[in-house]
Amino acid sequence: MIRWTSLLRRILGLTLLLVSLQALAQPGKTKVVLYKDRLAAAFDTVDCVKNVVKINPLVFFRGEVPIYYERAITPKLSLEAGIGITLRNYLALSFTGDDADDFGAGTEIVPRLSFNAGFRYYFTDDLEPQGAYGQISFAHLNFTKDIRTKGPTGEFTDVKLRDDRTYNDVRFLIGYQMLSSNSNWMFDVYGGPAFRDRFNVKVQERLDLTGERPSWAYTIEESKDQTVAFFLGVKIGMGF
Repeated sequence: MIRWTSLLRRILGLTLLLVSLQALAQPGKTKVVLYKDRLAAAFDTVDCVKNVVKINPLVFFRGEVPIYYERAITPKLSLEAGIGITLRNYLALSFTGDDADDFGAGTEIVPRLSFNAGFRYYFTDDLEPQGAYGQISFAHLNFTKDIRTKGPTGEFTDVKLRDDRTYNDVRFLIGYQMLSSNSNWMFDVYGGPAFRDRFNVKVQERLDLTGERPSWAYTIEESKDQTVAFFLGVKIGMGF
């Protein structure tokens, strides 16, 4: 009886030893699981920045006036959407397919609605939406202006021709967003290419000298094509 009791104790001790060694042999896996669980729990309970409202001052010169809203969904994934209006385009940027608007008195800018939306993936774990990220988004832009025609002596008439440029973009951006260390101000620097689908209705104006008297001639050209555009910018915002 004593021998069976001693043998049973040895088997039980050996089993406990093997279980302990197996647990010690996988410390990394246990640590990763616990870290992710703690991060997810903290994201749901800790009072931290999960919402950001931003503006993009540089695109004002391209005729866009948008306001952006970003909402953190998980510690790595967020949704960003923007809405705004398009006004006068001051820049002629060949790498975005834009044309600058004429500053003449006969050009009347027609404000149009613009919008964009996309998902952003942060490459580092953080309770707040900051760090290096990759983003894919869709954007719709529409630039419209009315061009008043000129009479034989160069005076403007009441006849107007509409010039319209419509852009639909799929943008692939890389950037870095940083939250201020002593406030909720955020700075977001980004850049990247986009696939742009363009539908343009262009009004071309020229002085015709072939007749007896010089006169202004107008033609309307429609075109639809695709091109690659590039973007670079800085957003400034406030988190809450």
